[in-house]
Amino acid sequence: MINTLRDPNLKTLLAELHARSEAQEPLTAEYFCTRPREGRAVYPHMDAGDHAHFADKLVALERDKAEFCYVLCRAMGARRIVELGTSFGVSTLYLAAAVRDNGGGIVIGTENEPQKVAAARTNFTAAGLSDLIDLREGDVRETLKDVAAPIDFVLFDIWADAVRPALELLLPRLRMGSVVCADNTGGRPLGYKALFEVLDDPSHGFHTITVPFKGGFEISVKS
Repeated sequence: MINTLRDPNLKTLLAELHARSEAQEPLTAEYFCTRPREGRAVYPHMDAGDHAHFADKLVALERDKAEFCYVLCRAMGARRIVELGTSFGVSTLYLAAAVRDNGGGIVIGTENEPQKVAAARTNFTAAGLSDLIDLREGDVRETLKDVAAPIDFVLFDIWADAVRPALELLLPRLRMGSVVCADNTGGRPLGYKALFEVLDDPSHGFHTITVPFKGGFEISVKS
């Protein structure tokens, strides 16, 4: 059985990226503990200070969640994947590995921070997976306008304003049996209010459960 995740070069790269991301977590915890709440934009919106803090932070999907996505995409034979919130591209590498092992296809990623886009593309090249990834820089309201159907798998790793327009663009293009996943859904945070409004609406045909990974991880199947 082909398993690109066993490639020594990719294994080394992923280990380094996960380690960097984990090392940055205390810095983010400290940042939010010390910043005064007064005067900040209302959660879940990010203000200029938040954007500046996260500009060099990987905030990578944890390894167990990323491997879960790989296994899920392999099991369903996913070949057209959309990822919202690519950051440094760690989770993208798992998705691209699944697409390669399924016989080929494309992972369409979108990221609004230029610094992160550049870093992600460097990682894709280092992993030898660039040919399977279409990373689009900018606002999802623009970057996802021309994504063709059928979409097999979607990974949400963004909150707030971008969720609703992204859903409106992607919903008509999801095939029956497609899967939508979202990170940090435990307790149904305000940033995913729009997402859960769609997932809970019977007219959209989703069955959704929160998997008990750290922070919660949503998996929804469209029928």
